[in-house]
Amino acid sequence: MRTQKSSSTTTPSMGAHIVGEGSETSAGPGPEVMAASTLDSDKILSTDGEEVGKVKEIMLDVQTGRIAYVVMSSGGFLGIGDKLMAIPWSALTLDTTRKCFLLSLSSERVKNAPGFDKDHWPTMADRTWATSLHQYYGREPYWQQLGADDEYERGRVVGAEDLDPDAPESGGVKL
Repeated sequence: MRTQKSSSTTTPSMGAHIVGEGSETSAGPGPEVMAASTLDSDKILSTDGEEVGKVKEIMLDVQTGRIAYVVMSSGGFLGIGDKLMAIPWSALTLDTTRKCFLLSLSSERVKNAPGFDKDHWPTMADRTWATSLHQYYGREPYWQQLGADDEYERGRVVGAEDLDPDAPESGGVKL
């Protein structure tokens, strides 16, 4: 996987970037690998510093094993009357110091972003819908970011011959 170095850690080039000092001071698996549930209700800030919403859902592309979108809830009160917006994962930056996501759009542009309500979700696997969404956020669609290795690996089935019998073990788990 291609990676790029941010100010504090290494992040996948097609995913959310990570900034802040959380990776040096945190115990446990994060921030490079985190449980999706730990991000529920995290604030999302615009470029002008306004809180434009909160993480409601993290949507996975099951076939590629990649995070496709964050569904952000904006406006409303206690989930009533809120607008939902799908945001490409690559359009976000995780700020571990402030414990929030940063979105590189102004709050005005976020207010005008395409959205939906809780009873009328779009078909997120529809490439026409998804392409226009990625264009709005100025991002390359995540499915076009697959490298040659990813294309090869996607259809590959791992068999017993692929496992290294000499791999070290830790607590019964091969490392």
